[in-house]
Parts: sequence; structure tokens; C-alpha cells
Amino acid sequence: MSINEVDTVPGDNGDPREGEGSTGDFATGGPVTAATHGSTSSTEGGPTAATGGDSPAEPAADAPPTFAELGIDARILRAIADVGYESPSPIQAATIPPLLDGADVVGLAQTGTGKTAAFAIPILMGLDPADRQPRALVLAPTRELAIQVAEAFGRYATHMPGLHVLPIYGGQSYGVQLSGLRRGAQVVVGTPGRVIDHLEKGTLDLSGLRYLVLDEADEMLKMGFQEDVERILADTPDEKQVALFSATMPGAIRKISKQYLHNPVEITVKAKTSTATNITQRWVQVSHQRKLDALTRILEVEAFEAMIIFVRTKQATEELAEKLRARGFSAAAINGDIAQNQRERTIGQLKSGALDILVATDVAARGLDVDRISHVVNYDIPHDTESYVHRIGRTGRAGRSGEALLFVAPRERHLLKSIERATRHPLTEMQLPSVDDVNAQRVSKFGDAITDNLSSENLALFRTLIEEYEREHNTPLIDIAAALAVGSHDGKNFFMEPEPEPVERPRRERPERHNFDDEGGGRSHHRSTGAELATYRISVGKRHRVVPGAIVGAIANEGGLRRSDFGHISIRPDHSLVELPAHLPAETLEALRRTRISGVLIQLQLDQGSPQHRSMPRGPRREGPRRAPERRKPRS
Repeated sequence: MSINEVDTVPGDNGDPREGEGSTGDFATGGPVTAATHGSTSSTEGGPTAATGGDSPAEPAADAPPTFAELGIDARILRAIADVGYESPSPIQAATIPPLLDGADVVGLAQTGTGKTAAFAIPILMGLDPADRQPRALVLAPTRELAIQVAEAFGRYATHMPGLHVLPIYGGQSYGVQLSGLRRGAQVVVGTPGRVIDHLEKGTLDLSGLRYLVLDEADEMLKMGFQEDVERILADTPDEKQVALFSATMPGAIRKISKQYLHNPVEITVKAKTSTATNITQRWVQVSHQRKLDALTRILEVEAFEAMIIFVRTKQATEELAEKLRARGFSAAAINGDIAQNQRERTIGQLKSGALDILVATDVAARGLDVDRISHVVNYDIPHDTESYVHRIGRTGRAGRSGEALLFVAPRERHLLKSIERATRHPLTEMQLPSVDDVNAQRVSKFGDAITDNLSSENLALFRTLIEEYEREHNTPLIDIAAALAVGSHDGKNFFMEPEPEPVERPRRERPERHNFDDEGGGRSHHRSTGAELATYRISVGKRHRVVPGAIVGAIANEGGLRRSDFGHISIRPDHSLVELPAHLPAETLEALRRTRISGVLIQLQLDQGSPQHRSMPRGPRREGPRRAPERRKPRS
């Protein structure tokens, strides 16, 4: 295996590649063979690549190569120019040449590095628009990522008429996908579960597949899709080109690479930090009771184009969006309970500018790619740094700068420290805008509105009406103008007033709620979030080699749940017991019953077993009635 290491710092991208002779089977659309040996090499100064056996390695250049220097088809170059990309990212500059040479590739890169274009462009160069059979399959762990990858393929194929890309994923009706497959699609982008469904129904034929991509492979394995992925790989031809992209390289990924990839070129994109340098990260200390007031002040004073606000629960998305709309902001919620067509409509409004603020959960926003998002607000601080990195990665897209704000309660300072340690990036503390700042901004906007309306074509009409009113009622013009201003604000208070100081009673009640939570119980109980939990049974257990992480990943993805929605998990020999919210929506229950873990339908249902099965171990079993027999056993 050849290994290239690429640093993401601009100007350290390695050597430009020669354009001639690098198109390989991708460009001709011919059969793909195993990776050619010696197609890439590595040096201490950065990656170098030989496009042919005699091409000399050049010293590292300050400027990255252009897309044209990579030997890309003219039609795709036009599409790249339309999108606005000027030069390849490090992962693109290092990955496109070996893929064009017909080599298998293992790319180690985080999200947001441009890896989609790194594999999409070479694949498109190897496809014939007149051939309507599936020739390329991209597997993605979530429906959001599948949609994003399919949209990227579509953008790069703008000037390739007749080429069709079809996303297939859970949550969308089969009818749309079946129509697309019958019509013919050269590129299929899907989640493992839905791809297997189509394979079992016989509606997806992979016998002629030439290109296979595993995108975010480590995420797929974390979510319990390893057996699904291997099942899909087994249904594909032996002669195909494979590209695997992953943020990490655990043993399971290494095993898949050795088993299904032929002498792959391994490319590593090494980031200086886990967060992008074009994103300004700030934090503000604010108590839970003051969060809405703090957010309102920021929205009024901070100049933003579009914003995503992250909260922990689905219920919180709806509640916060409704409160923001009541305060005059254009806001909408997005979570796992929202139907896919409504989700796509909401994102379309965000892209077009009809919507400015999106309140979302982590799962619902995963894979979201909207260039005009200038701000990300962590209304609820995430409990893990990975979620934080994914959240703020929604801004600063396509080379733009971005702003990330983090709300931190006094008792959450340790989480802030964890984020700073993990990202190796200190966050700057900001002061909330004062009431005077907000009121000054309101006065400024009021004046700007008057100035804008002075150029309106309807000004003459209203001037005539006001003059008539002045004569009839003998009212000064200044009073008439003030009355109109009052009417334009619906009688609301124009100036913001300071929020009253919060009462101290909730602070004294918190330990009581915490103590109640710690007592546990054999039946459903309330966690600190206030959500009632119930015990559910799923049909996978130890004999299926499942681990808690696979259960959480699969259920969270398919059901739109957060990690904080989970209680105890008990893995038994042939089944498992999982504590989840007691009142799950019918749509979520139906989706979870069809969810697979390790290739097995979990058939989620409320546990109706004996009392010892309904309760989690280490809870009620510690109480008095159950300890007596345990103490007597050693004496007998």
C-alpha cells in the first residue's frame, strides 16, 4: 500500500500532478482493473505522485495545482467553475490522480475537507450518459449525507446531459426510488439499510457495478452497519474500483480495506486542529433561565445572513422556533419527527433566503450543507466534542468565514474546557449585548427603514392622503408620522426592557430532582431532562455480537433521537433491553421496527416480559427484597 500524507495548511498541498496520461479507465469508461503498483509515492516534504512510470517527482510547490492540471474533463471543469471552486483542496489534489489511474484509494479525512468532489469527479469521468445501468454506488451512513453527496454529483454533472444520480434512503417512499431505478441511474447514493432492501426486492442490480465508494466508513461501523456493508460488497463484481473514506482507521476498517480493496493508495489529510481556521469561535456564560433573552439580544445586534441554532431535544426545537417567531424572527424547526418532504422544503427555504433561522437537533442537521449559513449557535452545549465540531462545521462553507457561538451555563464550564482541549483551539469569551445596545440598534433600523421608504414609488400617494388627513383633522404632521410608526409595530413596546432577575427557588429544587433521578426504579422514570423513559426490547443480543455503541448509533440515526434520550442498555444472549422515551411517535416506532443492527431487524417493541426483564440490572436488584437470597447463598 502506498501512503501519501497531506497537510491541510494552504500552500503545503504537495506537488501538482501532470495532466497527460492520467485519465486511465475512468476517462474512457472501460473496465476497471486492480490498482496499478507504484502509481504513487511519498516523501518527507509532502506527497508526490507519478502519473506514469517515468514522470519525475517535482519539489513541493507553494501553490496548489489547478483542476485543469489534474487532467479533468472539460465538461466537469465548466461545472466546477460554475460552483465557484478555484483550486483543489488537499484531499482532492492527492486523491483525484490515483483514482483516474484506476487505483483503489483509502482516504483518511474529516468531513468538510472536500472529499465528495475527490471521488465524484473521477467517477463522472468514467461514466457514459447513454448507459442507464447503475455503474457507481456510494454508501453513506445517514440519509442527510446521502442527499448531500447526490446533490454534489448533480452539480458536477450539470454539463453532462443524460447522466442521472439517484439517492435512496430510509424515510422516503419506495415509489420515488423505484421510478428512478426504472428510468435508469448511472450513480446510486444510498444508506446501507435501504440499499439492502432494494437488493432483496430485486429492484437494484449491481452486477454491472464498476465503482464503489464507502463514505464515512467509520461512522457506518459505529452505527452497526458492518454486516450490511459486507453483504452489499459481496453482491458486487470482483472487478471494480473501490474508494474508502474515513475519519479514523479502526481495526474493522483496516480489515475491510485488506479484504475488498486491491493494493490501495492510502492518503491522509492531517489537520492542524479539528475545527476550521475560518470560523471565529466565541462563548458566553448565561444561565438556563436567561438563554432566550440572551439569544434575542444576539439576533437583534449581530449581523447574520442565515443561522442554525442547536438544541438537545426534538421538543426543544419546536418550542424555541415558536418563541422566536413570536418575537418577530423568521424561524423553523427541524428534527427527526419531521417528514422528509417537509424537511427538504424547509432547507430549500433556508437556501433561497425565505427562511433565516433553523432550530435543529444534531441528528437532523447532520450533513446539512447551505452556503449562506453565517452563524451557528450552540443554544444547548454538546456533551461531546465530536458533536461540537460537526455543529460548527455547518458554517464557513465554500471558503467563506463563519461565526460559532456557544452558550455555557455556570455548571457547564468543564464542558467548555473539554472542547478547547480536544480542538486545541481556545474560544473567546464575549459579552452579551446590553439592553442599551439592543435599543440603539432598533433606533438605527427604524431610521434605515424610513430612509428606504423615502425612495418608494408609492410615496406620492401616501403624501397626498396624509396632507388630506392633516387638513381635515388639523393634526400636526409629526403626530401623524408617530401614529403611523405605532401602527407599524403592532402596539408592541419599541424599546427592550431588562428581564426581571430570576427567582432563587429553582436552584434549591435542582438537588431534589437529581436525588429523585438517582433513586432509579424498576419501571419508567424521569431523567433530569424531564423525559419519561420506558424499557423497549430489540431482537439482537450477545450472539449477534452487538455493542451498546452500535445500538445507540442505529436507533439514534433511524429514529432521530439524541444520545441523551437513552437510558440503561442491557445486552442479553438473544435480545437487548433499551430505555428510550416512553411516548415515541408512531412514525418513529415504525421506522425503528424496520431498523437493522448487524444485518438483523431489531423489531423494537415495549418489553412485556417478567419484572426482572422490564427493569434494568443494577437498579431495583440492589434493593432489600432481592439482597436477602444473595446473602444466604454463601451460608448454605
